[in-house]
Amino acid sequence: MLEVVDLHKAYGQHEVLRGVSLAVRPGTIHGLVGANGAGKTTLINCLYGLETGFTGVIRAAAGGGSVRECTGLVPYEPHFYPRLTGREYVEFCLQTRRRAVPDLRPWNQLLDLPLDQYADEYSAGMKKKLALLAVLVQDFAYLILDEPFNGLDLEANLLLKEILKRLRERGTGLLLTSHILGTLTEVADEASVLVSGRVQRHYTAAEFGTLEADLLAALHGEKLAHLRTLL
Repeated sequence: MLEVVDLHKAYGQHEVLRGVSLAVRPGTIHGLVGANGAGKTTLINCLYGLETGFTGVIRAAAGGGSVRECTGLVPYEPHFYPRLTGREYVEFCLQTRRRAVPDLRPWNQLLDLPLDQYADEYSAGMKKKLALLAVLVQDFAYLILDEPFNGLDLEANLLLKEILKRLRERGTGLLLTSHILGTLTEVADEASVLVSGRVQRHYTAAEFGTLEADLLAALHGEKLAHLRTLL
């Protein structure tokens, strides 16, 4: 299990995360929902070791190693060095972990990327698929995907949802953020709503029917009241 317990993170006097606790179990998709500024990316960066200076507990049960050893990350905006082809990017990601480079053709038959073109010239959707390819070929126990549907067209969106479901069936634990609630609730088994750095509520799949209305009330309570006077 990938677990966060009572996580606090501040930048100076500004507290971004305020006692966040959640768990990602093997073979499940855990959605993380929140508005911009709620702390989602900071939470992911702390979880993956890209942030320091936080308090609380972050641990992974897989093999007794660190979170990063057993977890792959697809960030919101993947970074690509100039003059590095898609193929070279994947090879670089594997070499930094001292892993052998497999034959990329089977996975690329699905993702359909021009691997011998420079990655920084890819479209936004292609860049997201390339970052996904780099983690899919490594067989991680857990995956953290920050807005993975962002920039994808309809065809790629549908394919990604099927990939996520197959990963779950294989036993992979996934932490998934998305601003597209409908897409997230289609694939997730549970979700945590992050508001102002706190987990406001945890939802099971059976409770997803009230998620949108609850989130709307939490984020826009006063505006909803004003809207009723207008319409």
